[in-house]
Amino acid sequence: MELDGKVAIVTGAGRNIGRSIALALATGGAAVIVNARQNRAEAETVAREIESAGGRALAQLADVTDPAAVEKMVAVAVDRFGRIDILINNAAVRREKSLDQMTLADWREITGIILDGAFNCVKACLPHLRKSGAGAIVNIGGLSAHTGAKHRAHVVTAKMGLVGFTRALAHDFAADNVTANLVSPGLIATPRDPGAPTPQHTLTHNTLSGRHGAPDDIAATVRFLCGPGARYITGQTIHVNGGASLSL
Repeated sequence: MELDGKVAIVTGAGRNIGRSIALALATGGAAVIVNARQNRAEAETVAREIESAGGRALAQLADVTDPAAVEKMVAVAVDRFGRIDILINNAAVRREKSLDQMTLADWREITGIILDGAFNCVKACLPHLRKSGAGAIVNIGGLSAHTGAKHRAHVVTAKMGLVGFTRALAHDFAADNVTANLVSPGLIATPRDPGAPTPQHTLTHNTLSGRHGAPDDIAATVRFLCGPGARYITGQTIHVNGGASLSL
């Protein structure tokens, strides 16, 4: 219960890695705002899972690309739980399209959610993270940002942008005792929408561990970075990929 008394916002928390992060932070004692863009049923299911285990949670819809929606989510969180100590920027879309077919609208959709969304959430949460005295921001990156990937120019660019954003945040808010780190998952076994193609980079990368990871592997690292044992860690990219980046 190292996060007892803390309040966390987890974006894109209705499924997969985001869901596991929300559950892990709640297990650590934090109250969790379970964010989704539009699927209220998924967010509420995760919130009920937390509450049924004795935790505190609130499902809240908000499109992270909309600053007003993010501000409202933060206001609701503070009204309900009184504070915000932890922000997890997990919301993302990972479409695939060749660059010659990609439109500017395609590009902006992805960068808008991943990069602009993280910016909007940090801006809205920042006053509360400063008040915390031990604020923590964790951005969720991706393996392809560091290796490149076919048909993912927009995703690769946005995820690598998060690396730079994380380092900038670490510099800007160290004096406020707010840490900022990035967790970069790789080859995580998550359900895919029916008919969705297998991402190209998963066909060319292997792990040293001999298996694909699970969302809980990512969640455990995020939970650690939000806790008291990680207060001397900031501005870092933590790769959680079973050694995939070493086996290329």
